[in-house]
Amino acid sequence: MAGEIQVTSNEIAKAILVARDRTVLLDSDLAALYGVETKALNQAVKRNSARFPGDFAFQLTPNETRALNKLRGSLGVQKHRNPRSPPFAFTEHGAMMLAMVLKSSRAIEMSVFVVRAFASLREAARANDQLVKQLQKLEERVGKHDSDIAVILAAMRELVASPRRPTRGIGFLADIK
Repeated sequence: MAGEIQVTSNEIAKAILVARDRTVLLDSDLAALYGVETKALNQAVKRNSARFPGDFAFQLTPNETRALNKLRGSLGVQKHRNPRSPPFAFTEHGAMMLAMVLKSSRAIEMSVFVVRAFASLREAARANDQLVKQLQKLEERVGKHDSDIAVILAAMRELVASPRRPTRGIGFLADIK
């Protein structure tokens, strides 16, 4: 398709953030992906508020927005925005619902990439958890082996050490047996 913007799930994964212990995409990032203005996207969300419960979408607090702006630097989410209107954050389900609400072919096409990006992020987190568990098991095994090795080395030192013979004292008070 000529003139279409090519987006990969890796590029989308870079835009995914963690807010309130959830992985989310901000309204401005989704608007860019879905080819609409952020204001139009937010109006669609407000018109269809019943489709966006708290676990699908939520508006960031001013403190969260300030922290996010610090994280993103000069390209913060509030750049070119009304400062009284904090951004909306959409979970994976919220991003899918948004694609259905917008009903544009671009939104439907991009929703597939968004889902893939969230899925790859979940898979990476799962792999990371498995790696942490394997490292813990290895540390436990090494810790056990270290104590076993210490016992073996102590026994070897005792074997190598020459036995001490009792020494006689010198002089008249020597106890001769």
